[in-house]
Amino acid sequence: MTEDVTQRRYLQVQQRLQNMLEGGEYLPGDKVPSERELAQTLGVSRMTVRRAVDNLVRQGLLERDSTTGTRVSPPKVRRLLNHAHLHSITQMVAATGGRAGGKLLEFQMTAASGSVGQKLHLPPGSPVVMIRRLRLVDDVPFCLETSYLSARRVPGLAAEDLLGGESLYQLLEERFGIVAALGESMIGVAPARASEAQALNLQPDQAVLLYRSVVQDARGQPFEYLKSVNHPQLVVFNIGEGRAGSSL
Repeated sequence: MTEDVTQRRYLQVQQRLQNMLEGGEYLPGDKVPSERELAQTLGVSRMTVRRAVDNLVRQGLLERDSTTGTRVSPPKVRRLLNHAHLHSITQMVAATGGRAGGKLLEFQMTAASGSVGQKLHLPPGSPVVMIRRLRLVDDVPFCLETSYLSARRVPGLAAEDLLGGESLYQLLEERFGIVAALGESMIGVAPARASEAQALNLQPDQAVLLYRSVVQDARGQPFEYLKSVNHPQLVVFNIGEGRAGSSL
């Protein structure tokens, strides 16, 4: 069997396993069939199944236990809405025992579109800083986030400030005195674009959790418009306690 055929078969098996997980047949914590059972069911070798399962473990969708076998992983990130103290993804990941990380994909000064300007209470064309980042938990990508900040509120903010995966909210508070408070948020479901699917290890057009938020500071002034594309198996949203901002 050629390498190309082996690669196609492994990817087909991986996709069938992902479809099983996404179809609701298996819930977080459920044990999945053994490699031998899957090989018999799918009509492939155990080696092909093992390779597919290994990749799903690396993606955080499955987890192995030496005594109980392979199970469906629980969500890696719980994003809390309206929480009194936890505002940032970095904080939320740490609170659940994960290791937060990030990759800066884009940083630029641009002109606010009509919709962005409206959300930030700025005239159209006003300068804004656009930041796009891939967020990670234990080195696994779980969301793509795009933030728009009023350039007037963050003079001197540069890409270098975020290259190490630092918390944007901590930086805004320490350098610019901007404290995240109340946020107006919306959550929906939408098909992933090709670039989003590739970044999050999803299939094209797979449904993702789409989160949008206008975040205000302690004085009630909007300072950020956030758009977040979240992996549907790795992220859940929960309602927290108290009044707080979005999760970045």
